[in-house]
Amino acid sequence: MTTAQELRDKKQTYWDDVAVGHQFPPLVIGPMTPTHLFRWSAAIENWHRIHYDQSFAIYHEGLPNILGQGSWKQSILPRYLKDLCLPDGWPWKVTFQHRAMIVPGDTITVWATVTKKYEEEGLGFLDLDVGMRLQYDAESCPGRATIVLPIRGGKPIPYPFVPPKKLVS
Repeated sequence: MTTAQELRDKKQTYWDDVAVGHQFPPLVIGPMTPTHLFRWSAAIENWHRIHYDQSFAIYHEGLPNILGQGSWKQSILPRYLKDLCLPDGWPWKVTFQHRAMIVPGDTITVWATVTKKYEEEGLGFLDLDVGMRLQYDAESCPGRATIVLPIRGGKPIPYPFVPPKKLVS
């Protein structure tokens, strides 16, 4: 995982330096432990037993083990995109589906590949395929995202980000 200092020291990735097909460095998380999964449940006060009570999850609900929460997965992809864009880019939008369960012992690889590159109103946009792949190659959260990276020598990306009118539907 990236440390806070590494994020503070991160060199900007520019739109100019990325091409369609570019694969961003992955984020690898895990292997997941019951303690890690429980900490998220406690932090958001979700006390559904499938997230911390192994006997209940397996014998009452018929699950393979306790489960990582969907809300945890929903926090990881945006965080990954934000980290890719730092310090001056912006993760604009992301959508994904929950397709595979995360259980203790799983290792998750968060990834992004550029599928489209375009400029609009002097800003550099990248459309991405994104996901969270499990160690046995199951795609837990396939999706798509759009990020905005600065164009070398171009105008700064506004904060907060306001998309060009042409791109807002």
